[in-house]
Amino acid sequence: MRFLMFLSDALIPILVFYIVGFGILMKKNVYDDFLKGAKEGIQTVVGILPTLVGLMVAVGILRASGLLDFISTTCMGWTKHIGIPSELIPIAIVKMFSSSAATGLLVDLYKEAGCDSFVGMAASVMLSCTETIFYTMSIYFMSVKVRKTGFTLPGALFATLAGIAASIFLAGRV
Repeated sequence: MRFLMFLSDALIPILVFYIVGFGILMKKNVYDDFLKGAKEGIQTVVGILPTLVGLMVAVGILRASGLLDFISTTCMGWTKHIGIPSELIPIAIVKMFSSSAATGLLVDLYKEAGCDSFVGMAASVMLSCTETIFYTMSIYFMSVKVRKTGFTLPGALFATLAGIAASIFLAGRV
């Protein structure tokens, strides 16, 4: 166990020294390459920052306005008929925008229902089975300048629904 802890602590410095050493052996100007990469990284951050701020504001508005609670209570009737607890609806909606905000909702759900409850287990599985659709599309597609997204959104929404269905099924089997 001590060896694994040492390896875990030493892995990143070893990797950095390996990359620098390999660059020197290949007769590259490692420092200039590092500065060029850092400059490109900062330009990428500046390019995606408005999108990140917009997504964070949208999630904040959804949580603060009570819209998620309204959607949850509105959908309660038909979600019970198909076996989806209505408590999962806000988490599923927020997860499409922000994983960290969905995790915050999950913690709130744990406080109310408990982490060993059916709803708690289903929400845990759902968070791992679904993806942050709009975050992924906006950040990744913006950084590589993809304009024609085709069937990405419908496919991602279908995959999210499949993840929700899988979470309900798996939580019921535990």
